[in-house]
Amino acid sequence: MRRYIKKAPPKAPRDLSRIEETVRRMLADIAANRDEAVARYARELDRWQGKDFRVSEDEIRKVAASLPESFKEDFAFCKQQVTDFARRQRDSMHEFEVETQDGIRLGQKHIPVEAVGCYIPGGKYPLVSAAIMSVGTARVAGVGYITACAPPRDGVAIFPPTLYALHASGADEIYALGGVQAMAAMAHGCVGMRPVDMITGPGNAFVAEAKRQLFGTVGLDLMAGPTEILVIADDSADPALVATDLLGQAEHGPDSPAWLVTTSEAFGKAVAAEIELQLKTLPTAEIASVAWRDNGEIVVVEGDEEAVAVSDEYAPEHLEVMTRRLDFYLAKLRNYGSLFLGEECTVAYGDKGVGTNHTLPTGRAARYTGGLWAGKFIKTVTYQHLSPEASRRIAPIMGRVCHVEGMLAHEITADVRYRRYAPKNA
Repeated sequence: MRRYIKKAPPKAPRDLSRIEETVRRMLADIAANRDEAVARYARELDRWQGKDFRVSEDEIRKVAASLPESFKEDFAFCKQQVTDFARRQRDSMHEFEVETQDGIRLGQKHIPVEAVGCYIPGGKYPLVSAAIMSVGTARVAGVGYITACAPPRDGVAIFPPTLYALHASGADEIYALGGVQAMAAMAHGCVGMRPVDMITGPGNAFVAEAKRQLFGTVGLDLMAGPTEILVIADDSADPALVATDLLGQAEHGPDSPAWLVTTSEAFGKAVAAEIELQLKTLPTAEIASVAWRDNGEIVVVEGDEEAVAVSDEYAPEHLEVMTRRLDFYLAKLRNYGSLFLGEECTVAYGDKGVGTNHTLPTGRAARYTGGLWAGKFIKTVTYQHLSPEASRRIAPIMGRVCHVEGMLAHEITADVRYRRYAPKNA
């Protein structure tokens, strides 16, 4: 039976009607008025002061030359790690063709999405690594054309490391454009962009709502909410290290949950004390303290099996395990975005470039989906090829099923093949 050392207070239902209506109005405006509307919103919301949204090759070269070599080397390491892993993921996917019966050949093919739009948010934390996770992974998957957008800082230009990251990751074109207007421009092909087939990337509540409303016009990676961490730990773990990792995610924002599930009440209390101690000196304590106060939880369970059950119920985005039984948890856990086994791992490694993708399911979506990967940019399609004899052999079966369903025009398509492929001497 679980019990709580700390439990988050109940959340009042959030009224999203204003955000939904604002985004709906903006998307309709951009769909109707295209470039003029995009430019208007860019001036109003991004404080855009430039002329051309597309970043020139000359500007990209100047930014690349201005950045320290240490950053470029670090970025190259992260990019290599992520794209190597994405390549292994892609290579794990297999096409095949099989003859299931005499004359019936069925097959599976993998076809990359033709055009993808990748959005990198600005905000308080410019997520430079997100360029690798989206653009780099799409490139490995074989996407034909990649458009990238990031908001201009102070209305002038994209944050230089972000611009460098987008270019180095393989974007074909880059636009200094943010928010709802960026999502709509990529979907509809405004301000010189080609329309894309799929959009990726996190953002604020307005960007998330724009993605939701644009779904169908374009495909999506994931609907991302506030980032989450859950740590499963027993008394073999270090309370200070667990506290550090919980606060490391809490700094994302005041709505970021951080959860601890432990088999030891004494350990849970030690972590709680460590969190309060570390908040006194944490550089981002102003944000992390609110996140922990409003969303942090410490759950004590009876044993490892219950820890698995509780964690699977939470279905966290990031799941760290610091226990004596790492192999047990790897085998048993089912619902998570990405798993970090042992104290040597930390979410920051996954976020920045250890190799696995950091675009992961939140809000319990890990119950039914994984995160962004090479396969997300690849369509798995099927085909069939029948001999005349096989077509005639199965036609009566298919026709009868159509008849039961009342789909009489379907039935006719089977019947005509039965007659068409009758033996010539019959």
